[in-house]
Amino acid sequence: MRIVFHGENAASFSHDFGRRVGETADIRILPDLLTSSAHREAYAAAEAIIGVRFARDLPQPESLRLFHVPGAGYDAVDLAAIPGSAVVCNCFGHEQAIAEYVMAALLARHVPLADADQKLRQGNWAYSSGSLERLHDELAEKTIGLLGYGHIGKAIAMRAKAFEMKVHVANRSAVATSSIIDRAFTLDKLHEFWASADFFVVSVPLAAETTGIVDAAAFAAMRATAVVVNVGRGPTIDERSLYDALKNGRIAGAIIDTWFNYPTPEQPNVVPSALPFHTLPNVVMTPHMSGWTLGTIRRRQQTMADNIRRRFDGRPCINIVRPALT
Repeated sequence: MRIVFHGENAASFSHDFGRRVGETADIRILPDLLTSSAHREAYAAAEAIIGVRFARDLPQPESLRLFHVPGAGYDAVDLAAIPGSAVVCNCFGHEQAIAEYVMAALLARHVPLADADQKLRQGNWAYSSGSLERLHDELAEKTIGLLGYGHIGKAIAMRAKAFEMKVHVANRSAVATSSIIDRAFTLDKLHEFWASADFFVVSVPLAAETTGIVDAAAFAAMRATAVVVNVGRGPTIDERSLYDALKNGRIAGAIIDTWFNYPTPEQPNVVPSALPFHTLPNVVMTPHMSGWTLGTIRRRQQTMADNIRRRFDGRPCINIVRPALT
């Protein structure tokens, strides 16, 4: 089987991949930009491609049997351009890491370990017990609102419950209340949802109906103490509305891991927004790192290897985004 890892992101999953799919596999690692004829020929000959992008400007792999996104999002994949002979799949395995990122980010706002350490090294006992002026906050009894209740939302809910938080969910399909979910909203009830929680975690995928779903009206409905965390896709939050809400103190803060501008092979160093988020003191900025862990790599490698074997053995794949058309 001829397997191509296309681009830097996909290549991250290539280490020791032959052992997972069979040592006889012909594995090629190609750069993001297929500038040489050898690269383009290898891409066109692939039977399985692992990559984050597919478009009509790429060579057409006429023997393609599987196109596998090495992550959950496939908004950069033109499904109509992929040959009908191919099954298109994605993979998850990032929800554990993202849930830990979210809890770490929220804990950092309530348990000031780094600041306490820095001050005590200077002889300043700023957070010591015994005075109301030195209290810090806790997560217990706070309410977390999850916009989206897929793999990521479920993983966050479980961990939030372990911290004795209340969990509210807003989702396209109805979600029943349970020992984990205290309140549930459908998307036509978002105004009530925005008013109901202390923290909001956005993990919905990017689609026409979710673009800008967190808008100026959403921020107007939130509590002034609210904190927004985006681990889904940048444009699910309206860029200008988020900036204005933070700058004007409409909400207390934000932790943003998914952005509006991203590096490209032509421009590897770009700021993540056209707006100066970096000047705001109430935002924590991270470079789309929340799901990028050793565990994520390992779990996704296994999913992709399993799907390759399934496809070449004539068995059905899992996590199918688009079935073969021919």
